[in-house]
Amino acid sequence: MKLSIISACTVVAVKAAVVEGFLGGGYCRVSLTNNEVVLSSVPAAFRPSYRHDGKLFLSDIPNTDTEDLRETDPIKFLSLQTSALDVNAIVNAGVLMAVTILVLNQVATVDAGIMRGWTTEEMAVRIPVDNWLSYSSVLNAAPVFTKAVTSATVYTIGDLISQATDGRSIGEYDRGRVLRSLLAGLLAHGPMSHVWYDVSEQLFENVLHLSSGIGGTAVKVAIDQTFWGPLWNNTYILLLGLMKFDKLENIWGEMKRTTIPLLMSGLKLWPLAHCVTYGLIPVENRLLWVDLVEIIWVVILSTAADGGGDHGAPAPAVEEEK
Repeated sequence: MKLSIISACTVVAVKAAVVEGFLGGGYCRVSLTNNEVVLSSVPAAFRPSYRHDGKLFLSDIPNTDTEDLRETDPIKFLSLQTSALDVNAIVNAGVLMAVTILVLNQVATVDAGIMRGWTTEEMAVRIPVDNWLSYSSVLNAAPVFTKAVTSATVYTIGDLISQATDGRSIGEYDRGRVLRSLLAGLLAHGPMSHVWYDVSEQLFENVLHLSSGIGGTAVKVAIDQTFWGPLWNNTYILLLGLMKFDKLENIWGEMKRTTIPLLMSGLKLWPLAHCVTYGLIPVENRLLWVDLVEIIWVVILSTAADGGGDHGAPAPAVEEEK
């Protein structure tokens, strides 16, 4: 009987607290101590903020206590606000903002020494062209390094987009996963692709004597999909598994499990993309084209990646090489 009375009192108190919260702008905590219902004010910085199925939670009720605290004790107010901040969100947003500003500044100032007096139309034309010429110059001077950085950049972007489309907030981004994707592009995909496209071009031109027509391009695409594609996919799984400190038997099992599914899923996009790769793109720029297509591929497969591994941009079961 006593328990029923206490429960009824608690319900009434909760309702009263909600009414008081709305009317007085306060936020109330309801607690049961020694069979008594206690209503107390809680600073906003310590409130949880959850909403589910359209239901109203006490954390949704506005509060004026912190406004008073701002006036009476600014230092304590700042301390409470700081304690409520999402550190991961701040770090992730700061890194993304810094990198974005750096890249945009580099792109926009490529002609900084000669663009004085240019019209808007001249800048719109010259800046993209001169950035491409600058990239080509760096590519000719240091091809392996440039392609490695290109792949690292694209894999990082692809992983960020994949995590965003998985529904993660910026504070929930997995920085370790992003780093693993970056290293996979930097240490493996870029250098290996440089070797593959150079060697394959020699094979196609000097050994197999394949033409650049439809028939020759079709053979090139078939070789790419049956040799280079599986080779890179398994290298990718091996590398990211090692970076996650997975057991070798687990990595080997993952490689065996995904080889055929990856090969089949790749047929949905890469043969068409590689008709452009081997039919139109010069060998030195093939990796750049392939990496740009891969961003789209990662985004398309992001829903499948949600149920895969968290060891890279896409899940091993859906990531396919170009």
